[in-house]
Amino acid sequence: MTRTSSAPISVPRRTAFCAGLAAALAISAFAPRTTIAAESAVKIAPPAVDTTSSASGTQTAVFAGGCFWGVQGVFQRVSGVVQAVSGYAGGAKETAQYEMVGSGLTGHAESVKITYDPKKVSYGTLLQIYFSVAHDPTQLNRQDPDSGPQYRSAVFYADPAQKETTEKYIAQLDAAKSYPRKIVTQVVPLTAFYAAEAYHQDYLTLHPESGYIARFDLPKIANLKAMFPQQFRAEPALVMARAKPQ
Repeated sequence: MTRTSSAPISVPRRTAFCAGLAAALAISAFAPRTTIAAESAVKIAPPAVDTTSSASGTQTAVFAGGCFWGVQGVFQRVSGVVQAVSGYAGGAKETAQYEMVGSGLTGHAESVKITYDPKKVSYGTLLQIYFSVAHDPTQLNRQDPDSGPQYRSAVFYADPAQKETTEKYIAQLDAAKSYPRKIVTQVVPLTAFYAAEAYHQDYLTLHPESGYIARFDLPKIANLKAMFPQQFRAEPALVMARAKPQ
């Protein structure tokens, strides 16, 4: 196992809401602080089996791995990804609202729906990036400072091929002891995906000055570039079009 990481840093204590950090980011220097390591990545082997390899046309994958800002930001920078949308999966339509999901009682997980071209990037490669760069699959119902089932690690599969590929890959990684702990990622069927509110979309790109983004998400982009140079794209596939300079 090869793990890359930044040095430990101090961050403000935050609320249970991922994007509720807006207030926490402006917190005074006199507020209580705790030391949390910056986002790390693990170098892992690609899937030995990918039963989705015969897929054609545009495909979708839905992954949950903590706050959707960072997960979206990572996959928006993968070549072959047409779009990556932050949203909610695992619960009912009526509760697919940020304030409700933040309670941890809706069944939803903050998730990202990835639309991709399998001729340019495979589902197996997306899984490899998901497990190595986008999040830590050994953390149960949390990712670093974010705690609760809404931040769980989960793959919402769209068909039997995605299910088989994901389950076999998890078994492969566990057998190889790729991590110091067992993978706790849920592999569950996708019943529906609901796009998150507009202010959550492209958050990493739009708010690089955010304390949370700098501490926990920008390192993911650096890790993606370093570990997957052939898949990395400098210009992200944004949900919202960039404003053209006048």
